[in-house]
Amino acid sequence: MKRTLLAACILMLATQFAYAADSGTTIKTDNLRAEPYQDAKNLTTLNKGSQVSILKIQGGWLQIQSGKTKGWIRMLSVRRDAARSKVTSASSLSKLAAGRSGTGKIVATTGIRGLNEEELKAAHYDAAQVAQVESYASSKSAAQQFALKGKLVAQRVDYLPAAGGEK
Repeated sequence: MKRTLLAACILMLATQFAYAADSGTTIKTDNLRAEPYQDAKNLTTLNKGSQVSILKIQGGWLQIQSGKTKGWIRMLSVRRDAARSKVTSASSLSKLAAGRSGTGKIVATTGIRGLNEEELKAAHYDAAQVAQVESYASSKSAAQQFALKGKLVAQRVDYLPAAGGEK
């Protein structure tokens, strides 16, 4: 029993060290966040080309260390150093489970955002919410006044042709 427990502990530690051994480079300027969420506190901004150590993967986020600062960055902002990466592509894909994008109940995968199946099934009509959205509408004259104030120039955009090439 002790050997099994010891082997399990060693296996868990080895997995964590495999991630810790990964390094990467930021491929674009992005924010380093306190938590793996889009609306989490911004710790600092990492410039394109920054060297980072990858500590952990959660959904579409990587926990990294850059210098003395640890935080979370979007997975698509970091290119792993291929020579040192010990994570196979199959296991990397399995890590792309849905993750939280903000503090709401919106589910997001890397690059895709939407509601999950349970939330869609539980959806119901809410007249108050529809009225609230409609209250944001602006009249044509109010929109024209806004455009004049902002010195915006009108542009005419033709409708797209109907399906099948008809106009």
